[in-house]
Amino acid sequence: MTESAQGAWPPAVITTGRLVLRESEARDRAGLLELFSSPEVGTYVGGAQPRADLEEAMPELPGRRFGFFVVERDGAMIGMITLDRRAADRPGHVRPEGGETELGYMFLPHAWGQGYAAEAAAAALDWFAAALPGEPVVLSAQAANAASLRVAEKLGFAEVARFEEYGAEQWFGVWTAGTPSG
Repeated sequence: MTESAQGAWPPAVITTGRLVLRESEARDRAGLLELFSSPEVGTYVGGAQPRADLEEAMPELPGRRFGFFVVERDGAMIGMITLDRRAADRPGHVRPEGGETELGYMFLPHAWGQGYAAEAAAAALDWFAAALPGEPVVLSAQAANAASLRVAEKLGFAEVARFEEYGAEQWFGVWTAGTPSG
């Protein structure tokens, strides 16, 4: 997804019953460092990144890019939602030319199991559907990541393929506006 396809970024703050989705701020850096260096979070996304490397590489204002939402609960960052273009050279597409918008989500372990990922992702998908009606959104997750697959199912993603990538079986699904999202 490009900014020109969507208009100006960021959109207005999105609120749900329990969460706020917003553009990143400098105060989110500590939470993002914790997120990317967490061994639990890294289990299905290639492993935790060394904290020292992240400290050096992460800008003071991290995640400030199109399609990146910080998810906040009670004033604290608990995770992130991303809407990015899926690279055409990766396996898994619903269009011959690729380039579909791909949903991603990562949450701090203390926020797991409370429905936050599904709630935040549903809000982001609703925003996306209003901005680009009828455009598909894809999602890829390690097939062994049962929690992520439950979120995908709850959001209304339909499995279209499985393939090997990053040394593991991947589940690949698609969602289109009009599909119940949460």
